[in-house]
Amino acid sequence: MTQDPASLTPGIDPARIAGLFDIRDLRVFLPGGYGAIGEAIACAMAGHGAEVTIAGPKRDKAEALAARIRAQGGRAHGLMLDAREVASIRTATSAAVDAMGRIDVMVNCVGIQREQRLMEVTEEVFDDVYRTNLRSAMFLGQAVARDQIARGKGGRQIHILSVRAQLALRGRGYSAYCATKGGMAMLVKQHAMELAPHNITVNGVAPTFIQSDRIRPHLDRPAFRDFILERNPLGRIGDPLEVAGQVIAFAAPAGSYMTGQIVYLDGGVTASQ
Repeated sequence: MTQDPASLTPGIDPARIAGLFDIRDLRVFLPGGYGAIGEAIACAMAGHGAEVTIAGPKRDKAEALAARIRAQGGRAHGLMLDAREVASIRTATSAAVDAMGRIDVMVNCVGIQREQRLMEVTEEVFDDVYRTNLRSAMFLGQAVARDQIARGKGGRQIHILSVRAQLALRGRGYSAYCATKGGMAMLVKQHAMELAPHNITVNGVAPTFIQSDRIRPHLDRPAFRDFILERNPLGRIGDPLEVAGQVIAFAAPAGSYMTGQIVYLDGGVTASQ
């Protein structure tokens, strides 16, 4: 009489279910973490029990956000980072490791836009956008990976992109921005492949327009606001916490089997184009 082989189907462990989105005690490095989206991510992750280090070119802003998080019972640090300079990236990453003991998760929120129409693009502006958006993503990923690989415990890297990684924009001067965000989409995939043997996942979150003071001037123009809302299947502007939610999903155990992926948080815009 032959015995049935053991089932390959794992049991459903209630403890694992309860911990699917548990990020307590993760150490999170947030370059560019004090803008509207970065602040929401920092506050949300700290609110769920992670320790966060916020870094940006204005150290006073990074430290002020960290102080607010600590005042609310969270654990947070603020650092200076000029993402255009590789030396500064390496220094800030090392300082984040010193502050927290390790980096489990990096959430790269660095990014700028300098609008110039094609026939008006200058080398200086294009290079500035490239250095800030794409080049910094390369070397932030490298610096964090060095710590994660050395520890041998795996890790997560998450980059904030944009729907402009996939979609061009009619009637606007977005050459530098679209090129760098599109480049980041491929960088995510390549870094994911090279870091997979070390159990480090690399993913991207790509929002469309998100509520912030930064886009207020655009939304205050009725024609542009109506254009944005009409082309959005959900018919509204996204909330920064909706971006934070997807970041948490990537950072938590729920995201352990996703790598090399870009999730578009856009109300259905990319699906309809």
